[in-house]
Amino acid sequence: MRRADREMSREFALEMADKCEYAILSMIDPNGMPYCVPVTIARDNDVIYFHSAREGEKIDAMRKNPNVCMACVGDTKRALDKFTTEFESAILRGEACEVTSDAEKIHALRLICERHTPANMKEFDTAITRSLPRTAVWKIQISSITGKRKKYDKDGKEMKFGRMES
Repeated sequence: MRRADREMSREFALEMADKCEYAILSMIDPNGMPYCVPVTIARDNDVIYFHSAREGEKIDAMRKNPNVCMACVGDTKRALDKFTTEFESAILRGEACEVTSDAEKIHALRLICERHTPANMKEFDTAITRSLPRTAVWKIQISSITGKRKKYDKDGKEMKFGRMES
């Protein structure tokens, strides 16, 4: 990481994965070109789950080369009085693997739905019955994760080296 003074703890990085609205999944397509796509995620310990259609460019890319990188962005705030932005983010790397067990697929989809659409959980079992056969679920075993932040305290001083507001 070039700006080590903004590096945050592993726990902070995992929190970014847990709080981001969506993540950007990056991979190499079958022609050797970079490809990225936004995905909704849920984390279970050191595993990130996401759902997908059963076929498409993303699926082709991960089947050809399962090594992926994912960016998660937390809160951002544009400064009004200078040319900068406060941000918090995490970058994780790992290997993508399709989930084939129905039990693990349902577990992953439940985590994703509880995180992103908790008010609709009463319909979860009906939706699973209808859509499980046509829904792919993939997981990434996190091999590395880093967190980074640029944030100012109440006095306008940048909080570096993981310093949190008191």
